[in-house]
Amino acid sequence: MPLKGKLRCLIMASGGRRASARAFKKQGGIQKGVETTTLTVNGVKRVFSMGDAFGQVPYSETLLETLRDRLGLTGAKRACDEGACGCCTVIKDGDAVPSCMLLTADCDGAEITTLEGLADPETGELSKVQQAFLDYNAFQCGFCTPGIIMTATALLDKNPNPSEEEVRDALSGNYCRCISQYHVFEAIASVAGRGVELDEKWEGRR
Repeated sequence: MPLKGKLRCLIMASGGRRASARAFKKQGGIQKGVETTTLTVNGVKRVFSMGDAFGQVPYSETLLETLRDRLGLTGAKRACDEGACGCCTVIKDGDAVPSCMLLTADCDGAEITTLEGLADPETGELSKVQQAFLDYNAFQCGFCTPGIIMTATALLDKNPNPSEEEVRDALSGNYCRCISQYHVFEAIASVAGRGVELDEKWEGRR
């Protein structure tokens, strides 16, 4: 196709998308009779129209994609897309889960907490876990840190006084090449009131 023809097609397609967007917005975003998925994300109810039309959430879309691309919650990082690294960890109904392995359509009715939802929404004060990671320098480049913080938060919410073995087990799905794991354990131990018993060589490993 000649260049002018290609440009004309692109312009027409762009105009069509804008028209579809205006129509979708005019209809209130959700058409009557269309299947929806409802999530409560960081305390806010979100309703998504499901389908393949413009503005809808495809049934193949992952929770990670919805959080990052539609809600602008980029605390959950996209890395392996295989549920192996833990960078995309969020809390779903109280459990730490890899959001890249969950379909948004399968999360209907779920309560989702991301890194952005941990701090006090009114004062901006960091959560105890977030503050501990700062105090104990338990981060470096920061890419993996959100996932580790979410896993630690889910653990401490369920078990405020975990053993070192329980902490290690909880964090076994979170990979990080930058920081010393001992700083992470120390941060978590501080939140647990030093409840995590560390071995005698702890100080020498820092």
